[in-house]
Amino acid sequence: MADHAALGFDPAPGNPAAVLALTKKLSASANSLGEASRVVKALVSHSSSWQGEAATAFRASLSQDLPRYLGSAHTSLAEAARRLTGWHDTLVAHRALAARYESQAAAAKTPEALSDARRLAHELASEHSRAARGVAQTLNAAVDRLAPKEPGFLASVWHKIVDDPGDALSNASAILGAIGAAVALVAPPAGLAIMLVAGGLSLAALTTHLADPKFRKPLTDGFTKGEFDADFWKSSVTLLGDTAGSVPGIAAVASGAKAGTAAARAAMAAAPEASALSSLGTGATAFRSTTWSTGLAIQEVENPLITWAMRTTDPGARKAAGLVAPVAGGLTGISGYLSDSDTVEQASTATDGARGVLDDAPSAGAKATSAWAAVRPR
Repeated sequence: MADHAALGFDPAPGNPAAVLALTKKLSASANSLGEASRVVKALVSHSSSWQGEAATAFRASLSQDLPRYLGSAHTSLAEAARRLTGWHDTLVAHRALAARYESQAAAAKTPEALSDARRLAHELASEHSRAARGVAQTLNAAVDRLAPKEPGFLASVWHKIVDDPGDALSNASAILGAIGAAVALVAPPAGLAIMLVAGGLSLAALTTHLADPKFRKPLTDGFTKGEFDADFWKSSVTLLGDTAGSVPGIAAVASGAKAGTAAARAAMAAAPEASALSSLGTGATAFRSTTWSTGLAIQEVENPLITWAMRTTDPGARKAAGLVAPVAGGLTGISGYLSDSDTVEQASTATDGARGVLDDAPSAGAKATSAWAAVRPR
């Protein structure tokens, strides 16, 4: 305040030397990032002669996010340095005006002259504040572009679904399977409807996974190279779950298809003069009713391991125990969207593996056997 005793305040606070030093550091950082971006692009473009899995992974890692982040950071820091250079020049000019107005106020001989000097100083202070806010907003925007923001929860879930649709279908099937199993205890028809949808999702997940080279590779490497790593077990457990989850639905639909075909042929044989559309209608009705009745029958089939282990207990208790595995599957399906931790993923794989061996596989086998027994020729 001593430097502006006549005005009573500093109209243009700031340190031009400090701003200039920061500008030089930002410019140097921007140049370094620009050079790093050029080096990365050169590495990608000149690595075409390097072939193999390691080369593919190297190019993929460099050619995706890294160059974009480096380029964004370079642009942001260069813009910040440019704006700070302008702010330095503005600050120097404003401080020169502030010194002039301080001299005018100190030399004022009348109250009017002092008032004029202070009025000009207040106008300068307002202009200085507006310019400072503008620079601050620019610098904040530059900081926001320096690094990628963590996506929100919904965005993260959507990215996981898009990046791996096969796993998304498996997770959706597991979650619906848990819901369907719980609903079936109080409303079997509603539970069956949900579980048929879950079975369709499992079949879709199975075909999607088998069509994905990235999914097949750990399995192939495991059986051909002996590489039984975490990816091998994850793919194996997923394949088991997809297969077991689709079997009951396939069995019900297969039984319905067989009954529908037989009914359509019988209708055509009984009334050759009738239209093909009429026989198809008869077949469709038989398909629908048989699929539904077979599905209800399959739904009542218990896991033979649980039936044996709890053979002396009440049937209601066995049904309740049968919920444990589907609920565990639903929880592991949800956990993949809640955490990216390797520990959580490994725990989910272990849980799903145990569930597949102790529940999915024996249950699917028993239900498929039941469906076949209901429709096989007698």
